Amino acid sequence: MSHAATPVSRFLGCDVGKTAVVVFDAMSGRSRAIANEPQALSEFVSGLEATCFVVCEATGGYEDALLTALIAAGVPAHRADARKVKAFIRSFGTLGKTDAIDAKALARYGQDRCAELPRWQARDRERLRLQALVLVRRDMVRDRLAYANRRAAPGAEPAHAYLDALLESLAAQIKAVEADITALTVRCEPVARAVQTLMAIKGVGEKTAAGLIALMPELGSLDRRQAAALAGLAPHPRQSGDTDAYRKTRGGRPEVKRLLFMAALAARKHNPTLKAFYQRLVQAGKKPLVAITAIMRKLVVIANAKLKATHSLQVS
Repeated sequence: MSHAATPVSRFLGCDVGKTAVVVFDAMSGRSRAIANEPQALSEFVSGLEATCFVVCEATGGYEDALLTALIAAGVPAHRADARKVKAFIRSFGTLGKTDAIDAKALARYGQDRCAELPRWQARDRERLRLQALVLVRRDMVRDRLAYANRRAAPGAEPAHAYLDALLESLAAQIKAVEADITALTVRCEPVARAVQTLMAIKGVGEKTAAGLIALMPELGSLDRRQAAALAGLAPHPRQSGDTDAYRKTRGGRPEVKRLLFMAALAARKHNPTLKAFYQRLVQAGKKPLVAITAIMRKLVVIANAKLKATHSLQVS
């Protein structure tokens, strides 16, 4: 994502739903609803200037058509973090919630934060395919674990036949999805290159590498603090007066955190540098889980640096 390059004179907030997009224009102070379909959105953005700035929220993919239309028309846009926008709305004491209220708040959020908000950029089609496959694999693995636990629970004997059929089906589907993920990472050269770069880090396997590329496409374009924060691994200070409480990690992308946790467990055993790092932390009195979290943070910072270096070599 890039930041502001041209001055902005008009701010629009878009509350995106499954069937409609409610648009608030801060210049006119008016709202209107547009069908959330390519033709209607294309007609809407054709009347916008390049000096407009459109802000919408991530809504499970329903915002994709709007962002695609805006990019095609050369209109800058930002896809906002819903949690940040909700906190922004609450800061004004607003308790009501309607599509029009949310659209107005998004326009004001863009107006207040314009200079620091990254502009949305078109995403690579192959990486989007990889992301879809990685996410569905994650869901199926989670379901398999849930059904396996249910089968092992006392009193589940009458349902064993049904659960066995489900587990067998899920195992086959997971295997098929993993084959598709592998095929995509081989077929798409940029993805294959990134996967190989990440797998050079001891502790990061093929599934973790593909998952990081799919779920954290910003890797390689961030600084180390941004990478740690986006993965939810940045320790946040909790200080007031003379009290300096224990710093905890929070926020970020939980699915990335889960990937890095498994990689950190492997790195603790097989990566000499990170193994020694873990032992130093434990010997210094840190809890094992805190030391594992520190390894997770190291891994995402290393991954970001390696992808950034690879990109720099390609550009030069």
